[in-house]
Amino acid sequence: MNSKSGRRSFLKNAGAGLTTGLFLGSTARAAGPQDSAPEPINHAGAARPLTEKEKLDRIASNTWPIRYIFKSRRTMASSERVQEMKKKYGEITMLDFPAFTKERFPGVYRMDLFSGLFGDVADNSMYVASTINVNGTNHTMHEFDPSSPSGKKWLEKLANTMVETGTKCHHISNNAPRDICELDAERRRAGIEVAKKWLDGAAMLGAKSMRVNSGGPRIAPSPVADPSSYPKNDALAQYLTNCIESFKEMADYGGKVGVKVTLENHWGLTANPMNIRIIVEEVNSPFCEASPDFCNWEHEYLLFHALQDLAPYAHTNVHAKYWNRWKNPDVQRNVRIMLNANYTGIFALEYEDGPWDGVEGAQYLYKEVLAAL
Repeated sequence: MNSKSGRRSFLKNAGAGLTTGLFLGSTARAAGPQDSAPEPINHAGAARPLTEKEKLDRIASNTWPIRYIFKSRRTMASSERVQEMKKKYGEITMLDFPAFTKERFPGVYRMDLFSGLFGDVADNSMYVASTINVNGTNHTMHEFDPSSPSGKKWLEKLANTMVETGTKCHHISNNAPRDICELDAERRRAGIEVAKKWLDGAAMLGAKSMRVNSGGPRIAPSPVADPSSYPKNDALAQYLTNCIESFKEMADYGGKVGVKVTLENHWGLTANPMNIRIIVEEVNSPFCEASPDFCNWEHEYLLFHALQDLAPYAHTNVHAKYWNRWKNPDVQRNVRIMLNANYTGIFALEYEDGPWDGVEGAQYLYKEVLAAL
């Protein structure tokens, strides 16, 4: 896989040519150094049905839908949703989440952790101030710094808690690294350095992968009309070039520490699944792949077709999501799309919004994914 043609051949075959590996019991996924002794994961393509334990091995809890009950540095006390959920479930921190996972999702021991919930909110020494611009207005945020001395100690405490509870950090859904495709070289460099610090922190927790957003404009540039020829989109191509170079560097670093970097279908460049494919193929590394989300699409026709397109590029983590943004966010259909592409990774339960609260929604997803498996 050192050559670009070899990597592309691997990607092409990832969703179609793994039958032999499945019947031999191999993990049949994009392997890196951290996979030298892979955990046994069974697959839907096996000759026999999965046992209940084997199904549960394919599921991860997720902090995102449950974020409202986390103790936070941000002032959210006035939020009715926050008050209702804390009254119903109590208040927790990330150090409580492993036990919460075992209690609320029986048999599940893997976790997908959101970066914004890391750290001891009472200890300022493990946070760094960052300024972000939202719709033309600057906002100051205090984000966890995994490279700080106190931050490292907190990560060690979380790692010990996972050992004690028999849980594992599988994936980190990370919003901290920004500006990865930015035209401003200094901002892009700063975003890459933040990502590297988090990759070090992810390695401390034993995470297999970490999402990094592409950054750049929230809505990708549109083509420019040319009366004499086809429309052209040089602006988009430049952002893609920058994103590819950034992910090459992050994937190289991830390879050294044993953590993959992934692209999720979010805003900007990654709203279009073709752009994710382009980035992953051009980066050409087993430490860079897609981590699709079932519902983060711009229109309903992408809901299933785009997931099918990205499935061969995902090997480690996807977000099994329900979101009433769409009329029929068919969870089981989406799980089957991934399984039909011989996806061998984990389904993280990321409920967004709908008829239930965050905990109930995640528990609904738990049942849906189990049923599809």
